[in-house]
Amino acid sequence: MSDTRLTFKEMCARFDVTPRTLRYYEYIELLSPERDGRARFYGPRECARMTLILRGRRFGFPLEEIRQWLLIYEKEGTEAQMYAWIDMADRQLLELAEQKAQLDEALAELQDLRNDTAKRLGID
Repeated sequence: MSDTRLTFKEMCARFDVTPRTLRYYEYIELLSPERDGRARFYGPRECARMTLILRGRRFGFPLEEIRQWLLIYEKEGTEAQMYAWIDMADRQLLELAEQKAQLDEALAELQDLRNDTAKRLGID
């Protein structure tokens, strides 16, 4: 076996994902490993895709949106994918900013309630 191919177990370890997650990503066609009988092997393409998938998940993108974005590269190439990425990133930045504002509001309200309660009890 070549060093550029990872087994199923190595892929899980390298990207710190569960076997269930890896199988699911294959099921929804985010990944397409080579198969040799029941064995799966992941080459550089699949490793690169996995890096992008996990990055997209960290930024809060839904898996279907990530899948569609990856398909753009296959059908239309890098430049089209980069334009799509800018659109996706702009939408997600707005969504995350809204979530941050809501979180900041909840934190401030919780802090005020905590401080009021502590004041009533005569503690800080």
